[in-house]
Amino acid sequence: MLTIGKLSKTAGVKVPTIRYYEEIGLLPEAERSAGNQRLYGTATMDRLSFIRHARDLGFTLEAIRDLLSLSDTPDQSCAAADQIAKAQLVAVRDRLVRLRALEVELERMIAQCAQGTIADCHVIKVLGNHDLCSHEHNQKDQAVQ
Repeated sequence: MLTIGKLSKTAGVKVPTIRYYEEIGLLPEAERSAGNQRLYGTATMDRLSFIRHARDLGFTLEAIRDLLSLSDTPDQSCAAADQIAKAQLVAVRDRLVRLRALEVELERMIAQCAQGTIADCHVIKVLGNHDLCSHEHNQKDQAVQ
């Protein structure tokens, strides 16, 4: 059995995150020691590793909840898991398109800067006036942050 600190260190997940995952039901409620200390077994460690890896791949908590639910019934078809992964791939590709547009815009902004004074700085002017941008990115890219 692992304490929350050891689980945190082993899984590379902060203690408050582990508590949060318990609170929202992604992790089962921990057993308690006689001194009321949280104790975790290997099944929880495996589940936490799954969650962390899924988060590293950008899956939402809701998608992770669905994937965990699917993994709890291993004899069923994996079609639903495939659909969740495909939706994540589409989201990643969409984000990449937006990031590439941002990259082009930033390169253009920098290239047009005469590197004189701030009063003449194109970077400052573009940041102050979105109409000077060559791409529309203000609405869609809020999710990228």
